[in-house]
Amino acid sequence: MAKSRYWKLTPDEVEKFTYNEDKLANWDMKCIREPEDDAVFIGVFMYKEGTPFDYESIKGITYYHNHIDREELPKITKFLKDKFGGKEMEKGERIFLSDSKEIYSGKDIASLARDMESNFNTKATITLEFRGLTEEEQKEAGLPEAKLLPIPGE
Repeated sequence: MAKSRYWKLTPDEVEKFTYNEDKLANWDMKCIREPEDDAVFIGVFMYKEGTPFDYESIKGITYYHNHIDREELPKITKFLKDKFGGKEMEKGERIFLSDSKEIYSGKDIASLARDMESNFNTKATITLEFRGLTEEEQKEAGLPEAKLLPIPGE
């Protein structure tokens, strides 16, 4: 089954997509603080098949952080937990919300990205990865060919 990845998408772009949500395998957003060179960011993501946690797969929203003050993490976790629920689990730089609400629509992902931007003073870029999406479905969904990264070997 062919995989395709669309990257460097804005919330405005993602909001307009009308893809088949069943074919979205995962999504992630990187929420970066200025200046970008400082590499301060929060990454939020969801894998339809679950995110590895030790030897099991955890369903739900997960986030990771880079150069974020540890004192700020409870605020980020509370924000996501209030929005999506789930049981909080931590491993290294990743915080999992096990069994949280799952979102896959472009509208919901774009809304979360905007909320992350406004609540945490960041700029979000989004990546969407699909499995089995035909070229015709890609065009019908409004997915931009210029931002397509085919995944070799699939």
